[in-house]
Amino acid sequence: MKKSYLSIAILAFTALTTATQAQTVLTVSSWLPPTHTASMAQKEWCDLLENNTKGRIKCNILPRGVTPAPGTYDAVKNGLADLSYTVHGYTPGRFVHTQMTELPFLGNSAESISVALSRVSSKYPEFAAEHQGVKVLSLFSHGPGMVFNVKRPITKVEDLTGLKFRVGGGMVNDMSKALNMNVTLKPAPDSYELLSSGVMDGTLFPAESTESFKIDKIIKHATTFPGGLYNTSFVFMMNQSKYDKLSPEDKKAVDEISGETAARIFGRGWDKVDRRAFALMQANNVIVTKADAKFVADVKEKTQSLEQNWIASSKAKGLQDPAKVLAAFRAEIAKLEK
Repeated sequence: MKKSYLSIAILAFTALTTATQAQTVLTVSSWLPPTHTASMAQKEWCDLLENNTKGRIKCNILPRGVTPAPGTYDAVKNGLADLSYTVHGYTPGRFVHTQMTELPFLGNSAESISVALSRVSSKYPEFAAEHQGVKVLSLFSHGPGMVFNVKRPITKVEDLTGLKFRVGGGMVNDMSKALNMNVTLKPAPDSYELLSSGVMDGTLFPAESTESFKIDKIIKHATTFPGGLYNTSFVFMMNQSKYDKLSPEDKKAVDEISGETAARIFGRGWDKVDRRAFALMQANNVIVTKADAKFVADVKEKTQSLEQNWIASSKAKGLQDPAKVLAAFRAEIAKLEK
């Protein structure tokens, strides 16, 4: 009888220990509000992971980011958080290959651009190698970039001069300079204060951001461009050590919902909020101007050097044929947007 009780106790202890050891908790950080589409996409991915691993992996989503936006990459790299995302351009000069995502007039949907980016970049290890110290889960983009301001309609390239704009960094900074814009590099969450205080006259954003950063009642004018004036590339990432410690089964579960699956989650969410933001702009009497053919042609002429500069920089950093990669990226976007 004693032996039987002892056996049961040992089995119960073993089962409890195994269950405890089997569960992995990921500390998840976001520098954007919990209601922002990117934060919600990250949660959606976490919920999918928990479901697919039958609870072996759970996410502890922190109420606020462990660091301001520009420090997020290093926070994940150094283990302050296990999971997060960030804008490549918030650390200028660090990432080159991903800047192809930020060229003008690429596509009209965050989902199509994000999925195309994931598909193409996964074929070239140089993209992942550029992200030293983290496990890249996916690369993605926000929706088509627009020009917003509080002063006047922008209907031609000359209208871009004389106003002060916030930009997020990366290639959009080079593009802005090529267009002779007066720009300041600041993280997106600073936009409300910059615009409401008059420090800045405008900002470059996708439509979604007018709602997310509560500037929908401040902005008076918006200009849209076919294919977007620019895009912004993001990385969704995990601490490398945390990933390495996962069991083979759990690594497989993470991998299966990374790449294109994660890119689609982020992109689809962004497109949904972009559509809602246009309705809010209309409700708030924001004057929306569609760039005409002359405006687009002038922008293309002034920014044509960006592509060649990127090709040269990317090749110098180790990508063998950047022009071929960019052509494949554009072709993939076009196929997805048919």
